[in-house]
Amino acid sequence: MGVLNVNTALLRKILVGFVRDEVTKVGVTKGVLGLSGGIDSALVAFIAAEALGPENVYAYTMPYRTSNPESEAHAKLVADQLGINYQVIEITPMVDAYFNLFPDANNMRRGNKMARERMTILYDHSAEVRGLVLGTSNKTELLLGYGTLHGDMASALNPIGDIYKSQVWELSEAMGVPRAVIDKKPSADLWAGQTDEQELGFTYRDADELLYRMVDQRMSRDELIAEGFDPHFIDVVHTKVQGSHFKRRLPVIAKVSHRTIDRDFRYSRDWGK
Repeated sequence: MGVLNVNTALLRKILVGFVRDEVTKVGVTKGVLGLSGGIDSALVAFIAAEALGPENVYAYTMPYRTSNPESEAHAKLVADQLGINYQVIEITPMVDAYFNLFPDANNMRRGNKMARERMTILYDHSAEVRGLVLGTSNKTELLLGYGTLHGDMASALNPIGDIYKSQVWELSEAMGVPRAVIDKKPSADLWAGQTDEQELGFTYRDADELLYRMVDQRMSRDELIAEGFDPHFIDVVHTKVQGSHFKRRLPVIAKVSHRTIDRDFRYSRDWGK
């Protein structure tokens, strides 16, 4: 078994239990998620359906006019297989209304706007059904900062945030995620032809091998080079991890009292219950 291989039966049990416990302990029974047609959200949908029951899972596909039609088809494939609640909500009118004011906006701005528009829709529907928004960002994306703050990185809880992309693929196989979703190239589908690995400049599997040793095993740069990793690749990945750390923390609060939120005043989410 390689360093990134996991006991899928045990991991499945842990993540299903996590979703069930974290949703119900705050007094609700439903989970809400964006179903993009990609493997991460598909896996979260499978976990949620097993944890809460398909009738308590609400999935929304939110395409933009440049989105690949295959994404919506794959999202529906997952929803139909699981029997969860499913709805398509087109975001083109609201996104274009904004960028009509700023026609020179680049792809990054447009992509971030789409991601945040989708999250506002998820939170609105979470209020409608009285459920919690489930995150779909994996550990690789979170460490690399490959996500939009207050967009796809926002959620009430995230069942896959501590498993690498390679492990997402492995668990998805074990849980029966459709083969078409497992085999497709990872893409945030923010603009035509966009793929994650093309944008990052390296593959997820290569990044996972490095990140596991860099983060989980705390290897130094010299140790990583001794393991056979290219020094430039190490530096590129380290820069991404270090430069995106602000995305993984709550907003920094200036400390002027004895008990500052997130520094001294820290409790579990269900504190006092």
